[in-house]
Amino acid sequence: MSKDIVLAFSGGLDTSFCVPYLQERGWAVHTVFADTGGVDADERAFIEQRAAQLGVTSHVTVDGGPAIWEGFVKPFVWAGEGYQGQYPLLVSDRYLIVDAALKRADELGTRAIAHGCTGMGNDQVRFDLTVKALGDYEIVAPIREIQKEHTQTRAYEQAYLEERGFGVRAKQQAYTINENLLGLTMSGGEIDRWQAPGEGAVGWCKPRAEWPSKPLRVRIGFERGEAVSLDGEKVAGHALLARLNGLFAAYGVGRGLYTGDTTIGLKGRIIYEAPGLISLLTAHRALEEAVLSKQQNRFKPEVARRWVELVYEGFFHDPLKTDLEAFLASSQSTVNGEVMLETSGGIVNAVAVESKHILHAKGATYAQTADWGVAEAEGFIKLFGMSSTLWAEVNRS
Repeated sequence: MSKDIVLAFSGGLDTSFCVPYLQERGWAVHTVFADTGGVDADERAFIEQRAAQLGVTSHVTVDGGPAIWEGFVKPFVWAGEGYQGQYPLLVSDRYLIVDAALKRADELGTRAIAHGCTGMGNDQVRFDLTVKALGDYEIVAPIREIQKEHTQTRAYEQAYLEERGFGVRAKQQAYTINENLLGLTMSGGEIDRWQAPGEGAVGWCKPRAEWPSKPLRVRIGFERGEAVSLDGEKVAGHALLARLNGLFAAYGVGRGLYTGDTTIGLKGRIIYEAPGLISLLTAHRALEEAVLSKQQNRFKPEVARRWVELVYEGFFHDPLKTDLEAFLASSQSTVNGEVMLETSGGIVNAVAVESKHILHAKGATYAQTADWGVAEAEGFIKLFGMSSTLWAEVNRS
């Protein structure tokens, strides 16, 4: 009898190959597509039709927007740091895809999970470690299996499907492009060769020549560090992020060229575009800087960097990540208010902050007026710099 297995499915070459490969090894394949915001209605329909064409035992499509907001965007914005100071972790939808696949496996009463990751990338680490952290499941990775014997893997997959009567959609792309609610990444071609991106290396973000002539201003409202409103309108988190993507992409905001240290030890170079996330981070940081104490603002980036490294490297369910999130959540108790963002193109700035928690001293304005005397200031400077002053005096030649 066939054994049930759940396959995280995208309809692309790799996951399409996985279906007959698994079926021929005695598996009844149940596919799950977690829609994390990277496809339109036509593509979503294609994925469902592709699963049916391949003869899967069952197929479900899951709306991953709310999960990706709650599970990733909220704590990421609280953290406020990109990986290695730049990359906004746009691959983090992988964890929500695994969650959807495991939920389906539990519904079917099977402990077998399959994915289409290769043996040369980071995603296999994220998939496998998440599965292992969440239960005792069997992991089947067909692409890794065929890579043990075949060097031209994608050509082998295409021939395998065509021999069984399944057409392969021609996608003449010079670049590898991944999209989801968080943003877009692009690699391949001259990007991989550390050369300047070509004219075709464009995604959501409009080039300068197409930026609107009038500046854009939006107000984002926060409650306990979570964005809850846009221009005064209450909006669900994932819908708010989608709107910000559209608004700020038109002004070319959130595009970067990044080289980073990958989990598997290689250097990875990509173009990324995250207009919504970059805008959210800018607004949140401006509010935090105004309402957190000096010591909070100094210490919090250390926690944030560690949290970001765990998420990037696959440790999404490690207990340390949970511990760090407890600190981040605690730090957000006074991060309430509204921030006005403005852009004329390329970059976004927080131009106004409103909050009842701003740490503003009555009767004092930096470098202008104060409620202390000059003698007090001079005494503070003397004591504050005592150690350095003594060192200089003792060691002066």
